Amino acid sequence: MGSRDPFTEELLSLKDQVYFPGTFKVPAGIDKVIIAGMGGSGIVGRLFSELYGEKPVMVSSGYTLPEFTDAKTLVICISYSGNTAETVSSFNEAKRQGAAVVVISSGGILGAADAEAVIVPKGKSPRSAIGYMLMPLLNAFGAVSEKEKREAALLLDTLDGDNSEAEKIAAEIFSGSRMPLVYSTFPNESIAYRWNTQFNENSKILSFWGSFPELNHNNTMALKLTYRKNLLYPICLVSTTDKRILKRIKATEDVTGMKFRRVLKAKGSSPFSRALYLIHLGDYVTYYLARMRGVDPLDVSTIEELKRALK
Repeated sequence: MGSRDPFTEELLSLKDQVYFPGTFKVPAGIDKVIIAGMGGSGIVGRLFSELYGEKPVMVSSGYTLPEFTDAKTLVICISYSGNTAETVSSFNEAKRQGAAVVVISSGGILGAADAEAVIVPKGKSPRSAIGYMLMPLLNAFGAVSEKEKREAALLLDTLDGDNSEAEKIAAEIFSGSRMPLVYSTFPNESIAYRWNTQFNENSKILSFWGSFPELNHNNTMALKLTYRKNLLYPICLVSTTDKRILKRIKATEDVTGMKFRRVLKAKGSSPFSRALYLIHLGDYVTYYLARMRGVDPLDVSTIEELKRALK
């Protein structure tokens, strides 16, 4: 895997995060769930909404909550730092609207707020603590079994031991100064979104994302007729066995002439294992690309500059 550095250590810890025992009590009478979060914390809500289906789940990425928020709503405010302005605002909104509120954080304003809280380990970048923030949700709602955790941990351990394919993908993107075009398959849109944000934050490059079958109702025209197609690096992340969607992937290539440089199939027998495997693979691709570009994957100085400008 190459030389070790602080970010490598963060990547390797995802396997251990699967066993994080954090949880909370889901209040009786709840009929819907809103997850408020931004950035590396907010992706947790997107992923959970795809892994859990017993109650309606909405992800809110902003300062306010929808008007339907009421006493039968559970609002889960996720902010790794505990100080994210939008999430703190959503917390206050939830309290005013009489919703049940739970906080998942490492501390900060939200960690000390008047609400049930799951305190996660400190010392990471939010995007590298995805497991710590996701597992309390899955544990609380009984959405993942011990067997599924063991399988996911084994797959992640295997990937930690051999991630040479991720390095090759990064090298191909780097050598041609290409822009990633990351597609995933329904119902795992969040995986493509996660790859996209990791390219943004870790590698410091722009990328685009979408999901089958929705992309066939818009992106298809551009895939065939856009200019500078040679600068794109199309990747397809497959986490489904639905023959209808698999047929769409092949047909899209045939009709548009846009061939995927990589079609990466998830490993694992459960949606949880498959999702974490592909997410972790993306972590490595974007990490290696950062190293090749000579940028610090942990650097968020421009984001911090923006926060100061907003004060």
